[in-house]
Amino acid sequence: MTQQLKVVKTEDEWRKQLGDLEYHVLREAGTERPFTGEYTDTTMEGVYECRACGAELFRSDEKFESHCGWPSFFAPLAEDRVVYLEDKTLGRARVEVRCASCGSHLGHVFHGEGYETPTDDRYCINSVCLVLKPAR
Repeated sequence: MTQQLKVVKTEDEWRKQLGDLEYHVLREAGTERPFTGEYTDTTMEGVYECRACGAELFRSDEKFESHCGWPSFFAPLAEDRVVYLEDKTLGRARVEVRCASCGSHLGHVFHGEGYETPTDDRYCINSVCLVLKPAR
């Protein structure tokens, strides 16, 4: 990542702050198993923050049911909240989504899958990367 991060920690600091699965997904670009995440089926109103740094990333208004096994959003809270990286790890090009504040891996974004959303984008985000702050 070439942009300047707002939150910078050593890998030892991240390991102390995050649990094993959180560290694997957020810092090593892993993936939680489908249909196991805390927010896969959540409909509570609020703002989803980055579990690593607390940056606000997505609103519940942009969350939709994609039945893919992970929380899905059709847009981030604002484009400056995430960064996009090319990912060819599975033998095909995908677009990785990372937190713009701390550089943590969140998931991937897919375009043109035919979902009836305003953007036809599916931000497929690992629950373990998020913390939902309920609306007041």
